[in-house]
Amino acid sequence: MANELNGKVAVVTGGSSGIGLGVAQHFMAEGARVMIADLDQLQGEAVVASLGEGAVFHRTDVADPDQVTDLVRSAVEHFGGLHVMFNNAGVAGARHAHIFDDDFADFHRVMAVNLLGVMVGTREAARHMATAGGGSVINISSIGGMQAAPSQWAYHLSKSSVIMFTKAAAIGLGQHGVRVNCIAPGNIETPILEQTMVAHLPEEERAETMQRIRDYILSQQPLKRQGTTDDIAEAALYFAGDRSSYVTGTILPVDGGLVAGPPARTGGIEQLRSGRDKG
Repeated sequence: MANELNGKVAVVTGGSSGIGLGVAQHFMAEGARVMIADLDQLQGEAVVASLGEGAVFHRTDVADPDQVTDLVRSAVEHFGGLHVMFNNAGVAGARHAHIFDDDFADFHRVMAVNLLGVMVGTREAARHMATAGGGSVINISSIGGMQAAPSQWAYHLSKSSVIMFTKAAAIGLGQHGVRVNCIAPGNIETPILEQTMVAHLPEEERAETMQRIRDYILSQQPLKRQGTTDDIAEAALYFAGDRSSYVTGTILPVDGGLVAGPPARTGGIEQLRSGRDKG
């Protein structure tokens, strides 16, 4: 479908790179005007220059509720409305193999960016949307919010909380015509995974180690290809447009099937059952 978002205005937080940038590009390709919010002003301004007319940058730290309020207000004032809020900005936090090693020094920052930023962004966007015929809020969680793992404790907690908040907001805002949905990415090729996995290694070792990590993740997912930001953008486009007008409170993993479970290894239980049956 062409021009699915024609005439719509979107805010994309964390929009100067990775998933946010990919989503902003897709939104604009479908006719939307986009305000990109990010802490990195130089990168953000370069991005909007490359996107051309219809893209505007607004420097925002989503951990500060006042800045998020100002972001939404600025989008409405600049474009004359707001139809789609894409709450994407996030940080990974420290990775510790064992909980005994984690001093939780990054807890408040991770929760402020990953959870509070989403909550305030949803609230502020919905305040406008409720008076303007409704709209769509799209929150980014992670499969790390759906499956437990013994590392990045604050990150996993923040992302699981985004899922619960999304459901609660969908219930509370439905009467105003505001839909709230959530995307849970997994194994997407963005800088954040490399930053958390191999940043501590010498530069010459990073690429090889990262490839081994990606190969392992691929071995655990049913679909044998690397996820990209385009995959997330297509899901975001669905939630942003009219095709999802009867969809709210939904959590959509975009992960090659990782959450569903690893593919069966050669043989396995069925081979054991088959051998026993023959016996």
